[in-house]
Amino acid sequence: MNIARVIVAALGAFIAYFALGGLFFTNPAMRAEFMKYTAVYRSQEAMKGVMPLGMLGMLISMLALAVIFAMIHPTGAGLSAGGEYGLLIAAYALGSFVLHNHVNLNIGSRLTLFQAVAYSIEWVVVGVVISAIYRG
Repeated sequence: MNIARVIVAALGAFIAYFALGGLFFTNPAMRAEFMKYTAVYRSQEAMKGVMPLGMLGMLISMLALAVIFAMIHPTGAGLSAGGEYGLLIAAYALGSFVLHNHVNLNIGSRLTLFQAVAYSIEWVVVGVVISAIYRG
């Protein structure tokens, strides 16, 4: 495992995740869905105060994912392996986060569907980015 490549891959994945998240979650249709659940989700203003903690959490998560990838593919792998890895991460996120939140939070099916699509794409891209950067 190449630690320097793991760190750079984690940083690349972090940037890709937030770039795509910015595109998806500022989409007017998705924003409108979130606005229906003001008792469940923080306002944009309130989020600013806790955003650094969320970003730290995602950076730690990306580092963990990059390490796991490097453990599976110590010498690197092609983009298709990164895509497969991303699909597995997406499947995990769908079950443990999106669907779990649909059950626990008072949110509708439309918002759950928007989140499922957005997070699935984000995690597949994260897998590809990790693979592309780690293989050097």
